[in-house]
Amino acid sequence: MNRRSMIAAALCTLALAGAGCADMPGGGGNGGWVTLLDGTSGLENWFRVGGANWHAEDGAIVADRSSSKGSSFLMTKSAYADFEIRIEFWVSHDANSGIYMRCSDLAKITDRTCYEANIFDQRKDPSYGTGAIVHLAKIDPMPKAGGKWNVYEITAKGDHVVLVLNGTRTAEARDAKFKSGPIGLQYAAGVVKFRKVQIRPL
Repeated sequence: MNRRSMIAAALCTLALAGAGCADMPGGGGNGGWVTLLDGTSGLENWFRVGGANWHAEDGAIVADRSSSKGSSFLMTKSAYADFEIRIEFWVSHDANSGIYMRCSDLAKITDRTCYEANIFDQRKDPSYGTGAIVHLAKIDPMPKAGGKWNVYEITAKGDHVVLVLNGTRTAEARDAKFKSGPIGLQYAAGVVKFRKVQIRPL
């Protein structure tokens, strides 16, 4: 192979590698990924429900108290049907949080009107605690998320929902109740931080 052919082959390899990276969050291209929250920026993509004190702090959006009873949420302004979502979060050991998806009733946001990927290490019934899809897919043993940064990677396609927490598939379910809706970040107790949220519609 002459020098010109070697250079051409090397450039081709780099181009293919770049294309692969473009399909990853934070890669050379966006690959269809949309950043909804990045450090302390992105709150304009969400609206607030409830009295949680969401605020920017130390490179993340944080809530550590609420002026209202029950759960509070950051809800996306857009609705999503089929998607992949990647979420970097930190919670205290006593936190109660979760990722709510395809919410069907914004007047009553609960784990009965949305799919919930739970973040709740101290749930009384741990089978639907951290890593589970509440009411649909149990977890045993339950992984712990408290006191460290974690990554949720969630895929919802048709009636199939899959959760991957820190690289391990923890739960999956098939259910056709909810077709489309906004995504919510829950605050119910403890300290909850979200550092990055990226979504790719499918």
